Amino acid sequence: MRIRWIWKSGVSGLALLLCIASGSTRALAESNNEGTSRDERGLGAADRNHHHHGLRRIQHIVFLVKENRTFDNYFGTFPGACGATEGMIHTGEVIPLSRQPDRLTHDIDHSFQGAVTAINGGLMNQFDLIGGGTDLSGYSQYLEEDIPNYFAYARYFTLADQMFSSLTGPSFPNHLYTVGAQSGGAINNPGGGIWGCDAAPTARVQVMDDQGTLSQVYPCFDFKTLADSLEDANISWKYYAPGFGQSGFIWSAFQAISHIRLSSLWDDKVVDTSQFAADALAGNLPAVSWVVVGSGLSEHPPASTCMGENWTVRQLNAVMQGPDWNSTAVFLTWDDFGGFYDHVPPPTVDRYGFGPRVPLIIISPYAKHGHISHTVYEYSSLLKFAERRFGLEPLTDRDFLANEVLDSFDFHRRPLPPLILNERTCTGAASAPTTEAEDPDD
Repeated sequence: MRIRWIWKSGVSGLALLLCIASGSTRALAESNNEGTSRDERGLGAADRNHHHHGLRRIQHIVFLVKENRTFDNYFGTFPGACGATEGMIHTGEVIPLSRQPDRLTHDIDHSFQGAVTAINGGLMNQFDLIGGGTDLSGYSQYLEEDIPNYFAYARYFTLADQMFSSLTGPSFPNHLYTVGAQSGGAINNPGGGIWGCDAAPTARVQVMDDQGTLSQVYPCFDFKTLADSLEDANISWKYYAPGFGQSGFIWSAFQAISHIRLSSLWDDKVVDTSQFAADALAGNLPAVSWVVVGSGLSEHPPASTCMGENWTVRQLNAVMQGPDWNSTAVFLTWDDFGGFYDHVPPPTVDRYGFGPRVPLIIISPYAKHGHISHTVYEYSSLLKFAERRFGLEPLTDRDFLANEVLDSFDFHRRPLPPLILNERTCTGAASAPTTEAEDPDD
């Protein structure tokens, strides 16, 4: 795997150097193609045995995937984290990141091409150009009082400030990375409304091969996923997502994997999002779960962030109030950058990524308490955690070489008690859109 770091002067230069000096980001730049994961090479044998033995305490892994935010957009002001409160636009001017309203008025371009423009070879100074040259909406962020429960989780559990989206682009390919450590070469969202194997016969998605050649194919793929590895090992799993015809169905990644969408696995293992909280409260969580949501609750602009945070709190309260809490690890993350500013240049690992940073909160009784992880992660790191726990083989070079998230866990101490939070009253929520601009059902 080729790693290329790009160092540029500018608004974020000092902040980036401080971020890297404080963490293990440098380890990624020094990685090689040996079979041992990057961060595991830095662990002694006793630490490795400790982590691997402690993993047996985890019986349930949950990937909770929301939409379209960068680290700076949500946690740029989080104390001690690698955040920014100002950014450079394409003219070289440095501007403060404005305080974003609960509901942005529009969706910002977050295509593959838009992300490449925004990153600008590592300068991170053209987020204004992806909106046509006059749109500064991406240069905005929330404060703690805007997303207090997310800050509460980040303070109590582990916040990762070097988590990158796997692909330099939007939702469809990045959701595929969350199940398969690849996107089948897809780099953008499909056209034509519904995505995946349910798309119209004329629907196409842009794909790129290993040589960089672009083409258009039907958005239905057939590569191996973590679910297949779990099936082969007789390990339980479910994918909780909106069904056909519902808002958010487009983000149901397995509807783009033909051997799952067109088989009995779809009916048996892909269930409505509303079932997750019920399963958690009843102690019926499978070994591995994915959870996505639509209907204005995913935080995809222009939907209400407050309403989306409340929905997340309901899911996590259900996990923590259920009997499976003491054996669960939840990875709460967001699927792509959404057009929002972030100051840290993503490492280049292949033609597809990484994309800009996204938030990641690791929520578990065994997550390090009040910890900020500076290790470089991507979605494949989360898959690797499940593979490590259940003795499964990697799917691609991405999860084979990905940094592990074990450094964010502490299996020596007593488990953290639940953090039960209250939902907030969302001002103006009654007038909020019920679907997201990206969703064809809006």
